Amino acid sequence: MRRLLLTLPLLCVPLIAAGQTVSADQSTNPWIQQQTTLKTGQPAPGSLLIQSQNSATAGAQGDSLLSLNPLDGGTVSSSTLQYGVTPNVTTQATINQKSWATQPRIVGTEVGATYNTGRYSLGLSVAQDQVTNPTPLPRVLPGAVTGVNGLTDFDNSTQLNAKGRLSLGGNSGVMLGASMGRIHLLPGNLLGLSTLDQKALSFGIDHGPVSGSIIGRSMQPEMNNPGMPNSGFYPDRRWNSIDLGVTWRLPWQGSLSFGAQNIWSSGNATNTPAGPPQPDQSRTPYVQYHQDL
Repeated sequence: MRRLLLTLPLLCVPLIAAGQTVSADQSTNPWIQQQTTLKTGQPAPGSLLIQSQNSATAGAQGDSLLSLNPLDGGTVSSSTLQYGVTPNVTTQATINQKSWATQPRIVGTEVGATYNTGRYSLGLSVAQDQVTNPTPLPRVLPGAVTGVNGLTDFDNSTQLNAKGRLSLGGNSGVMLGASMGRIHLLPGNLLGLSTLDQKALSFGIDHGPVSGSIIGRSMQPEMNNPGMPNSGFYPDRRWNSIDLGVTWRLPWQGSLSFGAQNIWSSGNATNTPAGPPQPDQSRTPYVQYHQDL
């Protein structure tokens, strides 16, 4: 399944290249249509819309189950291919890369569909993220280690995502999101586990250029985990956290984000000689500025 999710967006690469290089002769290519959009911002039926984006890690947390430390210096590059099926239905495929000055990178793929009436929208997708090299994530700041959901020994994850938005008029809206999936850890990690079930809920409000969201996450070892000692259900090993963030989109294609990770958290905090055997749940306030070039 993970290989299929990684392969599908890669098959779209020739289409993306064609959409960027054959725009002068679109009328002779039945696969490439004029990139027109509807009032909802979706591509018109039968047309393709290609979008690329680069951002800091703090700006990439809102719609993703994965949470990256906003102070780890990482960047996220993504390309999305959307195809208009009907005036209200759009399919999309996204490939993104989370990277740092040092290896490894995290490569993610997502495929899904969105139903949008303008008044409200609902999207469903399946996503997969994987570290390119089977090594712990890099240390980028003194005393700080890059981690996914506070886990430095992240290997890969698969998740099912759902998100919706209800327009309140006047460029305002309410957003809801939910995700559930599974995280796989590298062998020999301090947790002594190989698999964690994960769930997330998000609630957000946007008004014009300002948007804010609160995200709650929960992780617990898989109920049955053959191959690991003491396999079974771990009622005392569950980690919960809540993140809060606000983003202000500036008129000059910039954005200012501020908030805090793990503004509230709970979980087993027993230490071992090798270090804390639980995800990093320290409260991390942040302020970030991002400029599109």
